[in-house]
Amino acid sequence: MSAASDYIRLDAYLEEHPEQQPIATHFADIVRNQAIPITKPPTRPIKIAIVYPGLQASDYWRRSQSSFEQRLHSLGIPFELKSFFSHPSVETGLQSQQLAQALDWKPDYLAFTLDVAPQGRMIERILAKGTPKLILQNITTPLVRWHEHQPFLYVGFDHATGTQLIADWMLNRIDYRGKYLLLYFSPGYVSQMRGDTFAAEAAKYPNIEQVGAFYTDGNQERAYQATRKTLGAHPDLKMIYACSTDVALGALRALREMDRTDVLLNGWGGGDAELIELQQKGLDVTVMRINDDNGIAMAEAIKLDLAGQPQQVPQVFSGDIKLLDSEMSAAQLEQLKQQAFRLSGMPSAAQ
Repeated sequence: MSAASDYIRLDAYLEEHPEQQPIATHFADIVRNQAIPITKPPTRPIKIAIVYPGLQASDYWRRSQSSFEQRLHSLGIPFELKSFFSHPSVETGLQSQQLAQALDWKPDYLAFTLDVAPQGRMIERILAKGTPKLILQNITTPLVRWHEHQPFLYVGFDHATGTQLIADWMLNRIDYRGKYLLLYFSPGYVSQMRGDTFAAEAAKYPNIEQVGAFYTDGNQERAYQATRKTLGAHPDLKMIYACSTDVALGALRALREMDRTDVLLNGWGGGDAELIELQQKGLDVTVMRINDDNGIAMAEAIKLDLAGQPQQVPQVFSGDIKLLDSEMSAAQLEQLKQQAFRLSGMPSAAQ
């Protein structure tokens, strides 16, 4: 994937484009509020394709699709949806095939993601053609090289913002001293925005030492093995920073087997699997995406476009992120879940 300098961080983007700030603020209000049906629905169902790396423990992608569909129904927009799911990072070949199938269907809108280099090349071909209208999900930092041909919408939850919240909490908890392990996702965008952001923050403190860094491709077994190996070499390890849900769950299995749940461990995203472990004190901290903001934003952007108001769609929509730790009360957690999963449904295990 490209170097981090190829992306414009969200705060920098808004500084460079001050006209975007009021558009983004107004759009965020639309997302948080109840649906207002479109006044003139299209005469034919619009065609939407989504190609997601949704086969993972995190329920982010599945909830995104669910909230997206429900909001479209509430807005009175007739649509046909084709969805394609794959495992993250390791199935880019399959993603290429799925993308080709999706494009053969000639959708009006395509929701895709960007993490590894092959995806970037696929996206550039779509942007060059100008059709279908592209929604790039799970990325909130516009790419510099796409300045002339940006996608219709960048949508997600800002990885750097969430990571900063976790870093502040974890580094404070270990009193800014001690050893830590960094468990990356795959080489690419998510690892840069989450892993490198955390490493840069930790490097500000001379008494904090990174003793290992591993790419796991989001694979629980690799995270498990990396954790066991690092703990064997550094029994005085203080904390582990994990870049995703699956990575955290793999590390947690190793910590439990080695009876080392004293080592601080974070989650990322606050989906169902993480909330269960947070309540059971398996995870110490996570950031919770107000998950359904994501799908709602996609639906509302399409509504504005169909209503002839694409100028009211911000270039970037970044949903709300909340810090959760294992000391949070059940009532507080319940309130956040009601907000985050307001369309996609409450996790059955937590009801």
